[in-house]
Amino acid sequence: MYRCVALAAGRRGIDPADEQALEALCDGLDIRFDGETVLLGEEDVSEQIRTPENSLLTSRVSACRAVRQSMVTLQRQLARDGGVVLEGRDIGTAVFPGAEVKFFLSASARQRGLRRYEELRAKGVAVELEQTIAEVEQRDAADSSREHAPLIQPEDALLIDSTSMSIEEVAELMIRTVQEHRQAACVRSQGGAP
Repeated sequence: MYRCVALAAGRRGIDPADEQALEALCDGLDIRFDGETVLLGEEDVSEQIRTPENSLLTSRVSACRAVRQSMVTLQRQLARDGGVVLEGRDIGTAVFPGAEVKFFLSASARQRGLRRYEELRAKGVAVELEQTIAEVEQRDAADSSREHAPLIQPEDALLIDSTSMSIEEVAELMIRTVQEHRQAACVRSQGGAP
């Protein structure tokens, strides 16, 4: 969602430091999801929002209080009926601090940069590995030090260091954790001990 705001801001030439312009932009944005497709209005922007340039702009735009407030409102609307999985750098702290199950997914900056590099290269984007790693580190630093909803691990989140894990291993751990949580909740609701 923040990537969509950054894409729209970049297209309109809005300065990431111009909070009023970003607030007005957010008020008029139509961000939706259709499965894995991300729509900005009627346009599929799933690929455009993941370019290296947009990723860097996203960190700058997402530091704006008005943008964060607008996106948090939208995220809460999307999840109001429950039964959703959301991911983001402040989902478990600022957006849904009372979420039933929280994960804090991490990996070394080098490994995340390598994964991003391989993803971009597979799409035909010409990138340099060391530059990609540096951009990951830059985004982490910006997101961890921003004033509004900084990137921090929620105390009640399960830390998963995926540096040496496959996607399948991470998904399996998460699914198992959610299933265990549901089983414990079911036992508690029936008056038994978890």
